[in-house]
Amino acid sequence: MQLIITNLQKTYSNGVHALNDVSLTIDTGLFGLLGPNGAGKSSLMRTLATLQNADSGTIQFGDIDVLNNKDELRKVLGYLPQEFGVYPKTSAIDLLDHLAVLKGFNKLNERKDMIDNLLNKVNLYEHRKKNVSSYSGGMRQRFGIAQCLIGTPKLIIVDEPTAGLDPGERNRFYNILSEIGENIIVILSTHIVQDVHVLCPQMAIINQGKLLYSGSTDDTLKQIKGKVWERKVEKSELAEYKEKYQIISDKLVGGKPHIHVFSDNKLESGFSKTEENLEDVFFAKINQLI
Repeated sequence: MQLIITNLQKTYSNGVHALNDVSLTIDTGLFGLLGPNGAGKSSLMRTLATLQNADSGTIQFGDIDVLNNKDELRKVLGYLPQEFGVYPKTSAIDLLDHLAVLKGFNKLNERKDMIDNLLNKVNLYEHRKKNVSSYSGGMRQRFGIAQCLIGTPKLIIVDEPTAGLDPGERNRFYNILSEIGENIIVILSTHIVQDVHVLCPQMAIINQGKLLYSGSTDDTLKQIKGKVWERKVEKSELAEYKEKYQIISDKLVGGKPHIHVFSDNKLESGFSKTEENLEDVFFAKINQLI
């Protein structure tokens, strides 16, 4: 089943053009939507999740016209927003049971088996009777995955799921998403390049509401293969290098700026060719170097 987004437009009342003629085709598996904060990722996710209307364009999921038949999409949708609230003093097992009833699961035994399976899948079964409001950030995100899996959805949308997680929780989250993304569409919206690099064979880059790239993660790396050079410079030299070269990114390493430069040709002594990575692609696209 495919998710086909065509010429999607969204402008908010304050004049922000959040989505500017966005078209995407997304197949089964994990799909990464990468962009800086404010790029339009959450606007696209909220539109896909039927939480807001688009100004124009179409979204087709299988035979469902999403913008004109929101209820049908909601029946097969799992959604984990960037932030979500929980009822205070409510255990994980009780809250999942409540959410399952809201999704139309009226048989108690059916709900119990499904909830037990979900809690085991996200490694929260032993914490099932604790209040969700007392969970750590990572545990709460795993609970969020459990709730969005209620009813075996065919489309899952997760918005900035690993922000604020420690490395251990992030790895656990990667494993869960990788498993559930084998047979359905899972869209991962994030500004964290590592999330997409680890999980997603297909990806898109969005900035200022415009789609800058859509395709395979491997293909986008080929666009800069052999064209990324690096060196350390003094802080006082950084502005000069930015004037002279097409700098992809700079970051401090050992207290000194470490720059990555895009160039088709070999650079002067002091630069060395480095293996390209997805972060280089991301910044090169955002800075319109490629």
